[in-house]
Amino acid sequence: MSVEIGSPAPDFTLPTDGGGSVTLSGLKGRTVIVYFYPKDDTSGCTKQACTFGVSLPDFSAADAIIIGISKDSVASHDKFKAKYNLPFTLASDAGSDVTERYGSWVEKSMYGRKYMGIDRSTFLIDKDGVVRGVWRKVKVPGHVEEVLKAAQAL
Repeated sequence: MSVEIGSPAPDFTLPTDGGGSVTLSGLKGRTVIVYFYPKDDTSGCTKQACTFGVSLPDFSAADAIIIGISKDSVASHDKFKAKYNLPFTLASDAGSDVTERYGSWVEKSMYGRKYMGIDRSTFLIDKDGVVRGVWRKVKVPGHVEEVLKAAQAL
């Protein structure tokens, strides 16, 4: 399955850092940035998360909230969030259900070995729950700025 611009964002409820949970449909009326990343506390994922964190005031000014999703456990998210002082929600998709619904669970290849993993991807969801931006195979440099610009244009 894949999510395209103009389609309704697939709803989800996932456990989050701090022992909470997040439900996408409960955030209607707000712009939501959902980004999928491979693993807590790895170089690219840390750089991406920290850049989103530093940019949070600009996203907040655009009435946008950020949710980072990976397969890592809530306990891993708690450590990652504390270590880098991340000011936004991290959700755990341990079973990859949400990641699959967004088309971000893909076959990857490293050193000739094929395996399934998370495609670094970001989705911009408007106040009505409609997908307004999709970024796949994200390269970290400049990405957060591009998402912010799109969020500000909504």
